[in-house]
Amino acid sequence: MTEKEIGTVSSYFDHVQVAAIKLSGNLNAGDKIHIKGHTTDFTQEITSMQIERKKVAKAKVKDHIGIKVSEKVRPNDKVFLVK
Repeated sequence: MTEKEIGTVSSYFDHVQVAAIKLSGNLNAGDKIHIKGHTTDFTQEITSMQIERKKVAKAKVKDHIGIKVSEKVRPNDKVFLVK
């Protein structure tokens, strides 16, 4: 399994368990990601993704996306694409 850094968490919305992520790589619904930070370390599949509250199936470099996450994340946590 290989991992490639594709983004950074910019913020986390606790009440809805959503992470805002600034992308430095491409991401598609169904992809598996690994979020890693100082106290964060988990892997999950992208089940849904939004850009400005609109559901999208794919996002590209420089997009700012929102995804539902299974655990708390923190600003500056790194997001990796798992292949």
